[in-house]
Amino acid sequence: MYESQSTHLNRLGNQHFSRGFYTDAYYCYARALEADRQSGDQRALAMTLGNLGNICAVSGRRQQAQTHYHEVLEIQKILGDDRGISTTLANLGNLSADAGEWERAQAYYLEALDLMNEIKDVAGKAVLLSDLGLIARETQQFDQALQYYHESLTLMRRVDNQEGQADVFRMMARLYLAQHRYDEAIACTHTSLAMAERLHDELRMGGAWYVLASCLEAQGLWYDAVQYLERVVRVDQKYDLPKLQENIRRLHHLRERAAELESPHSL
Repeated sequence: MYESQSTHLNRLGNQHFSRGFYTDAYYCYARALEADRQSGDQRALAMTLGNLGNICAVSGRRQQAQTHYHEVLEIQKILGDDRGISTTLANLGNLSADAGEWERAQAYYLEALDLMNEIKDVAGKAVLLSDLGLIARETQQFDQALQYYHESLTLMRRVDNQEGQADVFRMMARLYLAQHRYDEAIACTHTSLAMAERLHDELRMGGAWYVLASCLEAQGLWYDAVQYLERVVRVDQKYDLPKLQENIRRLHHLRERAAELESPHSL
């Protein structure tokens, strides 16, 4: 079966993206964009721009991501692609959430949710509900957040989204951590970690280790927190993730606290 240059490059980019190799993914998407501009294929162009937006978003290039998403949105509106529009609105919501713009993020998410309900996009709605849970958690609406997470998990099980379930359990762990409910937070994190390990997903494993380190740090268990954060930093280094330097500084701080506990002067 014939595969266009754009389709081939986007497929390669997606493979790199899923493995955490963001630089290689960006290179593939950028080449696909050149091909799409030349061919004039608007559907292919929308797909490539969406992928470029995603890669910019995860690598900390927010303004570039926003520009790509808005161009995608205009194309999708012309094409009448409601499913695509809902996905792009959710992506714009994610950008706003990453910047702590909770009201704007919620507005994007709710607009996307309306579309997903209309087209009966269960898989998309499952992820979006977890996003709304994040907004509720960050705005201290803990009961509402937990409700969103449980609804999200129900739909994710229906569509067999195991990656998404791992993410939601990690998000629930952070919710419990914010409430100082450490046993529940650790239990949810272990569930997320077990799912990530079954999927052989190092990035999600790193996310779970990060939350475990946070739980242990919050309880003053500095040495144990160091063990998990060291694993996080190794993942950051392997995939050149944006929070590498921030996590290295945090690890240095935790090591100092752990050393203080071991020092005879601290007795």
